[in-house]
Order: sequence, then structure tokens, then C-alpha cells
Amino acid sequence: MDSAAPYLTDRATDTAAGQALGLVTGLVDAADWLYDHWYLLALAIGLCWGVGDLLVRRLAAKASAERMALELVSNRHFDPSLEEIFRRGVQLARASTAMPWWAPRRAKAVQIRLRADGSAPLRYRIEGPAGGERLLSITPFGPDVTVNRARPIVDKPRTHTVRAEFILRGKLTSPLREVPLTPDPLQPLVDAVADLRAELGDLAEIRLDIQRAPKWALRARRLQLMSAARRSERREAQRSARWLRQDASGIEDSLGWQMQQLLSDRPGSGSGRRLVMPPVPRRVEPAEALGKLAEDDHLVRVQLLVMCASNTEGRAQARLAQLQAAFDVFGGRSRWAMRGWRLGPWRVGADHWPTRHGFERRWNLGHCQPPRANWVRLEELCGLLKPPTSHCRLPVLAGDLPTFSFGDPELLLQGIYRGPDGRERMVATYAEETLFEVGVGKAGGGKTERALAQAIGWAHAGGGLIFVDPHRDSWPRATTFLAHETLMPRIALIDLNGLGPNPRVSSWNPLGMHQGQAAHEVVEAIADAYASALAWDDVTAPRALTILTAALTVLVAVNEAACQTGRPEDQATIFHVRALLADAKFRKAALAAVADRLDEETRSWWQAVFPTLPPDAFAVVLNPIARLAANPITRAFLGQPMGVYNVRAAMDSKMIVWVCPGGNGPTDRLLTALLARDLLRAARSRRDTPEEKRVPFRPYFDELITLTGAAPETIASMFEDLRKYRCHIHGMTQLLARLPSAVRLSLVQNASTLATTAGSKSAIAPITAEWGDTPSPDRVATMGRFEHFVSMNVHGRRIGPIQLRGPHLNDVFAAQARPKYVPALERAAQANAQALPLDQLTDRAAGQLGRVAAFLGEHSPAGADAVDLSKEKEFG
Repeated sequence: MDSAAPYLTDRATDTAAGQALGLVTGLVDAADWLYDHWYLLALAIGLCWGVGDLLVRRLAAKASAERMALELVSNRHFDPSLEEIFRRGVQLARASTAMPWWAPRRAKAVQIRLRADGSAPLRYRIEGPAGGERLLSITPFGPDVTVNRARPIVDKPRTHTVRAEFILRGKLTSPLREVPLTPDPLQPLVDAVADLRAELGDLAEIRLDIQRAPKWALRARRLQLMSAARRSERREAQRSARWLRQDASGIEDSLGWQMQQLLSDRPGSGSGRRLVMPPVPRRVEPAEALGKLAEDDHLVRVQLLVMCASNTEGRAQARLAQLQAAFDVFGGRSRWAMRGWRLGPWRVGADHWPTRHGFERRWNLGHCQPPRANWVRLEELCGLLKPPTSHCRLPVLAGDLPTFSFGDPELLLQGIYRGPDGRERMVATYAEETLFEVGVGKAGGGKTERALAQAIGWAHAGGGLIFVDPHRDSWPRATTFLAHETLMPRIALIDLNGLGPNPRVSSWNPLGMHQGQAAHEVVEAIADAYASALAWDDVTAPRALTILTAALTVLVAVNEAACQTGRPEDQATIFHVRALLADAKFRKAALAAVADRLDEETRSWWQAVFPTLPPDAFAVVLNPIARLAANPITRAFLGQPMGVYNVRAAMDSKMIVWVCPGGNGPTDRLLTALLARDLLRAARSRRDTPEEKRVPFRPYFDELITLTGAAPETIASMFEDLRKYRCHIHGMTQLLARLPSAVRLSLVQNASTLATTAGSKSAIAPITAEWGDTPSPDRVATMGRFEHFVSMNVHGRRIGPIQLRGPHLNDVFAAQARPKYVPALERAAQANAQALPLDQLTDRAAGQLGRVAAFLGEHSPAGADAVDLSKEKEFG
């Protein structure tokens, strides 16, 4: 047994050695076979890779089909902090993982889309997994950003399209430049697309995909970076040691060293060579070697794709170059650069094979497959993680502010806008949204010229208006451009300036009832006009108001009776108030003729109160009327029984009425107050017409200071009430502060359009304060002539303030100038206003008292003399 044991052991050893040899031989044979048939191995590997990639693509496409889109719209007050933006970035990174477990990593991303297609300066959309919608819908930006569910965007094919993918160049571990929030980091991108022209098919879109960094890829990248840092440190140490040895050898071989050794007294000091200690490689610090990749928190991978398109050759390429320059703003030791190769004048990139197909797949499906270098921290992307802020200067596109088209009744001319590309266009607002307009600026700054251009454009488009100008300068300026045969039947001139030896004057009876007015409305309008012009109220002048109201009530009743009996030419005028109060015979006849038309309270007042009033109680009422009668122009204008002026008819028939009151003295202010109050009454009377049938009408008030001095409460009421009746006021003034507070507050509160030219800073400050002092009064004060800053309402949102050049009539309406037809227009305007020579109207006004007295005598009932309503005893 003992002799067999070594034999068995040797045999087992031989068997094991044979098996090992056979295994090695088999492996060698297999390797030799694979070497001879390598194509089969490559085919198998390729087949497995293809099947795996196809499966991943199918799963990624299925996951991408369940994406959602949100559009973020910021207002002009949006001013986020860095912390708010950072929190938004954290939300985006978290939402990128809200996918099913089976979704491939390329589908786990959130995409920020910055798009300019002419509909908005820069649309800001977020697309991502459907599971992240609830997380992304509530932003840390507060109410200054509106989040809307967005629909898919379908683009029409463009003739020319260029594509680009941007990757991070430079040191991998270095961050991008820290761009401040003021001005907005998006400003370079907005400027790059500011000259985009939608009519040429221009389109520019930037897509930034954000994906949470995979742990294994981050570890691999860190190992690679640490290994590279250590190798670099070892090479640096070896290089330093080599230079150190060379330096030591050079010193010992020098003559100075040898002489030093010979002169040295120390024995043995010259024997041997100096011992050189090589430098030791210093320890590599992870924070220094890894840079922004040292920490796991808030580290993401990004993919930046850009596409530009146009139907005009060269514009897409130029747009891409502008965007590339815009991204240079974010560059520091690390920067964004286009991926590809340049071969002389040619560039091979995302537009060419073999990368174009992959670019289009990622673009269409929203897949994120970023380059290995695109690692960033959320802090580096703060400029792209929010919509444009209040510090971003947005261009005004045709979709924001429509282009004026001559003859379009839906548009109102506002001015000439100069775009970022230097092109100019006449811009407008929509007429139905321009409810009230206020223009402020110094004399000669262009505010009246702008209003005239707007009024002339509105007139040619078929709209009705009344232009009230106390100085009459606007009428000769406008006639050249209104002298068209199609407009002449609609134009009427009410000129009270009395120019010439025997001027022609129109007529108006504020008390006239031949035009179908309501009696109480007429009485109220005249009494309120008096009170407004003379500063009467129930505290300071209650008796005067009572006397005037009672007198007007009787005279309106007389006129109503005259019209109903078919004798409107026998109506009383405002000058008959004196006869009613001071002439006992006339008063007795008038009260007797209309006794059945007066209510019991009015009759009781005339019977019981009027006889007790002292004679001097009537002076305060009669003095203003005496001043009106002393002026031959106003006497002729207001002294006719059947006045032609009817602003309600002008509203409904789209007339173009020019009213020139003739001055700003006390008498003129009273007349202006009567006209203004009548306009308010006429507009309010449109309540008898359904709202959809009310014809838009636009009063233009030049020199609001003059007009509001006569009727402050009336003008304020216009700015507050007339919108309901489709009567839209446009007012111009030199100084907002000189307007009565009621007018100033009403017009600023309700103004759809607010404009200012240059002027003193104190005069401009109230307007710029409404804009938050952006632009500042200093900037507005230094503008040139005919330059305006204007804020407007378009599609329910405010546009501006933007700088416009005021339209000059000789430029914008040069094609409509008809100087040869101005005399014909003057004749037609006076004929439409039924203006007659002054002497003829004066004679008629002088005889009107007799005609009214005769009418009253004929219609006074029998026995009227028995009723004693006179003050003969008191006067006697």
C-alpha cells in the first residue's frame, strides 16, 4: 500500500496537467478559429448591439409620446432672485426623472424651448414627462409668471434650414461665466432674434435639455479626472527633478564651484558630488482636480440644440451666427461652441452626414444624448432657467403691435416705430381697444400733429369724430388731407373766431326741442354747464341754480309746445332767460301757455317763491347771458330758434365736425362748457340704441387746459362714462399738473394710450411715474422733436412704453394731399354746418323775442291775465 501511494499521486498529477494542457489547447484553438472567422464575432456583436439599440429607441419613443408642454409668460414686473431661479432648476432636474421605470435614460429629460417665430419676441416653453406636470405647474416665481398648458407646435416647412449642436469647450471642470441677472442673461438671445421677420418665414429655436447625472457615469468621469490629475502631477514632479539635476550638475561643473572647493579649509569638502533630492509629487486634492464635478448635488448633463430656418437664402445662416455670438456671453474658462469640424471654408456639423439623422431624431422626439463634456451645475444655467425678466428689453413685433394700413377702420395710427434692424413701420392700435387716449408734451413737440394724423386716418377709414380746437390752427393744417370728394359730404365746420368782415357762422339752440331731445336732459345739461363754468354748487350758489333751472324748465316747455304745434321757428333761446325773469308780461304769457306742461312743484315755485325774490337775485344768472349777448358771434350762434348743430346726429351719421370756440376768456369758457355738456348729454342719450348698433365716435380735445378750465367735471365724466356709449375721448395737454384733479385722475386711470413728448422733467414726471419711471424723466426730457414715448393696449395687454416718431402729415399722408380742393372743402364744410352771414343771423336773433312773444300770445288760454305771477308790485 505504501509503495502504491506515490504512484497514484503521480498519476493524478499527470491527469490534472493533461486537463490543463487540454484546456489551454482548446482556448488556443478557439482563439485561432475566432481569428480566422472574426467576421462572425463582429456580426454577432453588431447584431446584439443593433437589437439592443432598436429596443432602446422603441422604448424611448414610447416614453416620449407621453410628454407634456407648459408655456411660461412673464409680466413686465418679473424680477426673480437667484434663489428663486435655483429652486426652479431643482424642480426641472427632479421632474426629468418622473418617467416609468422601463424608460431609457435618453427619454428622462426636461426640455426648455426658447422660440422666436414672429408671434412673440421669445416664447418660453417647458416640455417634459407627463408625470412631472404637477411639479412644474407651480413655480417659485409667484404671480409674475403665468403657466399655461401649451399645445404642440407644428411648423410649416421652410426653404432653408440650418442646425447646430453646442458642446462645452475648454477645461471640463471649469464652470461657465457667472452672468449677472441685470441686465437679463437672455438679452443677447433676444437681441439675436429681434430683427426676425415672420413674413419671410424666419424661425429660430433653442432647445436646452436637462438630465440628472447618472451616478456610474459621474464616478467613471471622476476616476478618469483623478487619474489624469495624478499622471499630470507625476509628470510635473519628474520634469522638476530632471531640471533640478541638470541645474545641480551645471553648478558643480562651473569654475566658481571648483575655485570655492580649492579655497575651502574643510578637509574632504571637495570630494564627491552634491546629493540632489528629487521633488516628491504633491498630493492631488479632489476638490481642485474635479472642480465643479467634486459634489453630487445639483449636477446635471445638458444638451443644447439650435435650429434656424427661413424662406430667404442666407437669413437662417446669419441667424445662427447671431445666436452663436449670443452664447459667447456665457463663456469663461468653459464656453459653448458648435460641435463639428471645419475644413477650410466648409463646416461639417449637425447639418451633414452622419450626425444629421441623430440630430433630427433627438429634435423631433425630445431625446437627450448629451456629449460627454456637457456637465454643468444648476448655478451655471440660472440665466436660462426663467422667462425674460423686467430687465430684458423686448422688441416690438408685428404680432405685438399691428402695422397701420390706410383705410382700415379697425386700426388707429400711433406713430412710426424703428425696429432693431433699422426698418421703420407705421404702427397702430386696434380701434375697439383704444378707449381713451392722453397726449402730454411741450408746445411744438408734435402731440397735436400726431392727433391730427390719427384723426385724418380715422376719417378716411369711415369713422366719425369731432375735433375741438380753441385756437383753430388744426383746421387749415388738416384741410389739405381731408379735401376728398368722398369726405366732403361728412365734414362740418363750426367756426366761432369771426374771421373776415362778414364771417359765416353756424347756429345752435341749446334749448331747442326740434331735434327730439328729452326736456329734462336739456335743462340738466345747460344748468350743469353754467354751474361748471361759474363754479356754482349747492353750497355756494343754491339760489342761482334754482332760478336758472326754473327758467330753463319754462323755456324748454315753451319750445316743446312750439315744436308740437308745427312752429319750431318760434322757439325761445338761452337769451330769453332775461325776458322771462325781468319782463312781467312775457313771463305771464309764458307761464300761462305752458301751465299744463309744468309739474305741480314747478308751478308752485313760480307762484309762491318767485314773487318773494329780491331784484338783485337775478344778476348772477343774467350777467353771463349778457356777456354772451354782447359778443356778436355768440349772439348769432346761440340766438337762432332752429340750430343746426346736433352732435348726437353727428355721432350716428359718422360726421367729421371741427369746432373752433374762438378763445379762452370768461365768455368763451361758458360757451365751451355748454358745448362740452351737450356732448356728454348726447353720448349718454345713446342708451336708447342697442350697444352693438352704436356707431363708434371719437372726440379730439386739443388744449385740455383751456377746455377743462371751463368744464372740469364734464370732461372728467366723459373719461369715466363715455366708453359705455362707444364714444372715445382723445385729449392733448401741455401740463398734466395744470388739469383739475378730477380730470387728471380720471384720464390717467382710464387711458388706453398714454403718450408724452419731450418737456421739462417736472412736467413729464407724472407720466413716467405711471410707467414706473422706465423710461426715466431724464431720458424723456432729452428726446428730439416729434419723438414720443407711448404705452398702448393691444389684445388686452399693455405694450410699451416704446419710443415712436410722431407721424408728420406731409410724410405719412402725402398721397392724400389735395391742396387744390381746399376751397371746395371750405365751402362744403360751411354748407354742411348751414353757416350764414353774420349780419343775417344777427337780424334773425334780434327779432326772435317778438316771434316767441307772438306765439305765446296766441297759445295763452283765456283768463290767463287773472293769475298774478308777476313782480310788478315789487318793481313798482
